[in-house]
Amino acid sequence: MHRRSRRTLATVLTVLSLPLVPLAAHAKALTVCTEASPEGFDVVRYNSLTTTNASADPVFNRLVEFDAAQAKVVPSLATKWDVSPDGLIYTFTLRPNVSFHSNDLFKPTRAFNADDVVFTFDRMLNDNAPWHKLTPSGFPHAQSLSLGKLIKSVQKVDDNTVRFTLSEPDAVFLSMLSMGFASIYSAEYADKLIAANKTDELNARPIGTGPFVFRNYQKDSVVRFDANASYFGGKPASERLIYTIVPDAAVRAQKVKVSECQIALSPKPLDVQAARADKALKVVETPAFMTAFVAINTQHKPLNDVRVRQALNLAFDKPSYVKQVFEGTATPAVNVYPPNTWSYAKSVADYPHSLEKAKKLLADAGFPQGFETTIWTRPAGSLLNPNPRVGAEMLQSDLAKIGVKAQIKTVEWGELIRRGKAGEHDLLFMGWSGDNGDPDNFLTPQFSCAAVTSGTNFARFCDANLDKLIGDGKRTPDVATRTAKYQAAQKTIKDDALWIPLAHPTAAVITRSEVSGYQVSPFGRQNFAAVQVK
Repeated sequence: MHRRSRRTLATVLTVLSLPLVPLAAHAKALTVCTEASPEGFDVVRYNSLTTTNASADPVFNRLVEFDAAQAKVVPSLATKWDVSPDGLIYTFTLRPNVSFHSNDLFKPTRAFNADDVVFTFDRMLNDNAPWHKLTPSGFPHAQSLSLGKLIKSVQKVDDNTVRFTLSEPDAVFLSMLSMGFASIYSAEYADKLIAANKTDELNARPIGTGPFVFRNYQKDSVVRFDANASYFGGKPASERLIYTIVPDAAVRAQKVKVSECQIALSPKPLDVQAARADKALKVVETPAFMTAFVAINTQHKPLNDVRVRQALNLAFDKPSYVKQVFEGTATPAVNVYPPNTWSYAKSVADYPHSLEKAKKLLADAGFPQGFETTIWTRPAGSLLNPNPRVGAEMLQSDLAKIGVKAQIKTVEWGELIRRGKAGEHDLLFMGWSGDNGDPDNFLTPQFSCAAVTSGTNFARFCDANLDKLIGDGKRTPDVATRTAKYQAAQKTIKDDALWIPLAHPTAAVITRSEVSGYQVSPFGRQNFAAVQVK
């Protein structure tokens, strides 16, 4: 997933007297400095990683989770599952005695069961479901993944068993269920909100089964959670979790340095280097399963001409961009996912930096003097875009050398996502983070025809041949067949110049030295359940 000039809030740490474990005298609040505000907390409605981190990760669980260390799907709300020989029927055995959270609007009268799973997916997939109609913004992940066509039915077998029947085999279906949008909701809470005519509360006050209970959100400032004492995975190590929203990376780094935050997400490369030399701080990092890119809107003229798109790729000095913006913490991108991913197309070569070739292509396309366009970017930095202004200005300068006059439009993150999904942009600085190591995590959401409709296909490109390559790759579990399809897809994406691929970053997080239990995810997901401040 992806991410302003906003005010910040310094959060005072509070020491609680409740024992965490016998060896811990006190459990402190854990304060995390994060870079952006969530779009909301009804995670199925959104596609940004920021929203996933603030809702799906602390508040909810899925039937399964993807364990990055083991590189496999592991149990969560489902303890086990069986798959029919034809790959069409998945039967999940559900974890018993799991409690949903409560708030002043809702107290659950029963434990989590199959009714909640059926409700969760029926809401996304059934046009006639009450909550489907109450979600006018749609379900971008479910729509881009064509789940309405893939899933024929979700049936309750009994309270602790649920059965998914697919219309065709799908090699990524199980790992798909680990994604944030597949978080399981309380059907009882949803019914309560409809009865009380308070349906907006589903987005404002989420109820899940996860390690932390949502308490409140001060817009653009702070999100507060309490530990879920009855969490089936064990009570979290910190009594409270606080997200302090700090758009400026330098301010985040300063706050962790003076202990106003114990963890700072998405630091700038220079702040990471400084943190390595500070004994009070630690740097936790891993190669990220992410790609930074500039999406080229193929529905806008003259960007609908492949020669124009290729010219933009040729004009951009990518090595200089990566060196200046990422400062040694990323590798230049050629394809849409990182080169250590299976099926990566090593035979696909990057566009060389050639102003002469770029000018010729523009002339051939009928634009010898260039044209005018816009570059859309966010105001504040993130892991996938550490210095938005500098990056946009570098692209603007390079395009000017071939006669393309580009105006920079700086748009607040939530608005940027919304307008990008609506296809308002010309050139859009964006990033994508896969939820597991499967290449389809990039291909279907970013390049399928269904993803144009849902809005996650920021290139706005629908091609029958490319769509078939991606779809055929999902329909077989055979890795060799999938690899051939995906390598052909990567060549098509490169030849059609749908993106200017930028970089694959290293995911780095700065923590206080007294923080233990934190692991950085290559997918950008955040699990604070085992994290504590000593």
